[in-house]
Amino acid sequence: MFRVSVIATLIVFSLAWASADQWPQFRGRNAGVATDNPALPDTWNRSENVFWTFDVPGMGWSSPIVWNDLIFITSVIKPGPIELPEKGFYAGSPIQQTGTTQAHRWMLYAVDLKTGRLRWEREIRRSMPLAPKHEKNTYASETPVTDGERIYAYFGGVGLFAFDLKGNPLWSKAMDPLKMRGWGTGASPVVHRNRLYLVNDNDEQSSLTAFDTRTGALVWRTPRDEKSNWSTPFVWEHELGTEIVTTGSSKVRSYDLNGRVKWELAGMTTLHVPTPFAKHGLLFISSGFLADPVRPVYAVRPGASGDVSLKEGETSNRFIAWSNPRLGTYDTSALVYGDYYYTLMDRGFLICHDAKTGREIYPRQRITAEASGFTASPWAYNGKIFALSEDGDTFVMRAGPEFKILGTNSLGEMALATPAIAQDSLIIRTATKLYRIGNKR
Repeated sequence: MFRVSVIATLIVFSLAWASADQWPQFRGRNAGVATDNPALPDTWNRSENVFWTFDVPGMGWSSPIVWNDLIFITSVIKPGPIELPEKGFYAGSPIQQTGTTQAHRWMLYAVDLKTGRLRWEREIRRSMPLAPKHEKNTYASETPVTDGERIYAYFGGVGLFAFDLKGNPLWSKAMDPLKMRGWGTGASPVVHRNRLYLVNDNDEQSSLTAFDTRTGALVWRTPRDEKSNWSTPFVWEHELGTEIVTTGSSKVRSYDLNGRVKWELAGMTTLHVPTPFAKHGLLFISSGFLADPVRPVYAVRPGASGDVSLKEGETSNRFIAWSNPRLGTYDTSALVYGDYYYTLMDRGFLICHDAKTGREIYPRQRITAEASGFTASPWAYNGKIFALSEDGDTFVMRAGPEFKILGTNSLGEMALATPAIAQDSLIIRTATKLYRIGNKR
């Protein structure tokens, strides 16, 4: 009996650490929560606790992902020097039109995790951009995804491209740019088993599409009654089944694995960015365009069907465990670490609620009055919450029912991409560099 127990414990331990070695998609497998690990750093700067830096050509706000000994990132290179946008959220920001006649290069890079050297690079496309974008956006803002056999790089309005882990091209799907709200694209693909799911919400022909990961063949495409959005879909596996959750300005919609709508939830904001995620048996949805008076968060129970929208005056129902009409964020996705739901407001506040009940643990606490803003989503490990500002400063805060700032780590360069955590390392992308950071001590 003792031997069986020890073996079972070792298997669980090994699986946990194997999972910690990989970060295959935007925010990893656990929505920004990494396995606690003393090798992960609490403090760093441009030289302290930095194993290496890699100069990233071009521009892109896609997040890094990690599989085994490779880090994958995307970027788009245009001639001339890099032009950084203005920091912070501001209404009426300039839209960059496509009048340029200069050819851009859409790129995928594989960087050696141990050494920081470029293992391989692939030019996916060389052409002039065909669609406008927001000054603060890039043409490489969608995070790639991997299933451990293939790496999938998606660029909105360009296409979807699959490579093996050695960089050999496997298949591709060219896509024409569809009319967006002028701000460009940003929703990343997700992989589940042998399917890749892609939401393309635009002002012409929105859809949720499933592709075969091995061949790129179209499995199904479901039209969506939505306009432009930027939210990555979420595959929710729970005790009652598996569903594909998509958010949008009109409604939250959950689909079965054949593309049929299972349930809908109205009450979102005019524009939508944050990605849904699950914890403690609940699905968490946030929608928070700053110009809207109601910016809701919903915690949804499994098993929903039909229209589960709240009626006027309701904060919960059979399938909505709890909701909050003023907790949603514009860019950042929320974080559940332990029993607590943390909201990182775009303008530099942290709020804590009970994840299971929605009860407020502490109201908004100012992280800093000096940061330009926060676009990267927060992450957590070792009893700490981390928040990366657009200035490149990471604020370290104590996790739990009391708010306390423990320190600030500065890289001194603009940062909008959400980091990756794998193999004892924190991987941070700034405007021009990729950092591998770890606890050298």
